[in-house]
Amino acid sequence: MTQTPQPAAPAHPIAHWQEDGAERSARWRSEAGLPPPKRIVIADDSLSADAAYKLACEGGTLLWRGDYQNARQLLQALARRVDRKGAKTGATPLESFHLHRQAQGRRAQILSRLVLPLDADYAIPLRRAPDLRQACLEAYGEGGEASLVSLRELLGLIGAHEWRKKGVEVKALAARIHPHYGVFAPIRGEYVNLAADAPLPGAELAFDIGTGSGVLAALLAKRGVARVVATDQDERALTCAADNLQRLQLDSQVELQRANLFPEGRAQLAVCNPPWLPAKPSSAIEYAVYDPDSAMLRGYLDGLAAHLLPGGEGWLILSDLAEHLGLRSREQLLQWIDQAGLAVLGRLDVKPSHKKAVEQTDGLSAARRAEITSLWRLGIKAPA
Repeated sequence: MTQTPQPAAPAHPIAHWQEDGAERSARWRSEAGLPPPKRIVIADDSLSADAAYKLACEGGTLLWRGDYQNARQLLQALARRVDRKGAKTGATPLESFHLHRQAQGRRAQILSRLVLPLDADYAIPLRRAPDLRQACLEAYGEGGEASLVSLRELLGLIGAHEWRKKGVEVKALAARIHPHYGVFAPIRGEYVNLAADAPLPGAELAFDIGTGSGVLAALLAKRGVARVVATDQDERALTCAADNLQRLQLDSQVELQRANLFPEGRAQLAVCNPPWLPAKPSSAIEYAVYDPDSAMLRGYLDGLAAHLLPGGEGWLILSDLAEHLGLRSREQLLQWIDQAGLAVLGRLDVKPSHKKAVEQTDGLSAARRAEITSLWRLGIKAPA
């Protein structure tokens, strides 16, 4: 019996809505992985901020057909209304952290409900709309079809495009790193300074685990390590690292590999700067900040001894913010190090100097003021 062929499932999410008495659909874009909206309401300059806020809070998604600059003003008005309620503070740092994440999630959810149309070439078919085609191309790749995307995400693309164009000054490198969209930018230079100051255990081969923008791989190469193998699971990160290493003329010293943690073999040095907070990311981009169940941290520790040459070192670059928030204890970290057959050879500490470390802005301020970033020098534990 011949079976009737079934239509192929779409390669990406599709948003459906009614407009001008007709059924419409378009590709749905969401870097946060949000599903296509179930209820889309056509909105323009006649919609008040209060009415827009009410619709967004009730689960409606506003498809903007008015002036682009007015949409930006409306987004700011929505943000003010969300922030007016203020974040709650818990009795403990851990409770404050969870309340803070809930508030941030709620904020992102509401603000993401103002969406704009994109043409197939990423042009925005609205009055006074800027040309964001290059920013979209860098983040999304080739287009090819009309789509819908939240204005909040588009503004993030603009910021990422400017960072990529101008770069971030890294003093320890005496150069600029150009982060790509979705790749963690090395704006907190204290952790790079630690890697610049730590004594090298050897200069023949080093591994950079989770290279991201390639900043630590570049630093090791500049410090004279003859060969660096840098790994990452994310294609965006590997593309970003390749771009930066080429700009710095260090690509002949650094080999990039797509891998989960370690490459094959052993090295004199294996460096890792895992996400610092053991919590679940709410989007793909947050994997640079949150390490669910400390999976990357533990994977690095558990695999380190098998990838070090005799006398080699593992450099673990880690903030203790998780300890101040009650997400992980120092005792737990030391236990994981010991269970992995490792010993602490030394530690370099630095006090962060970023803006949030000195401001009292929310219930997490005390933890941020107490934060210390450390480079743990780890070696293989001597037999008992």
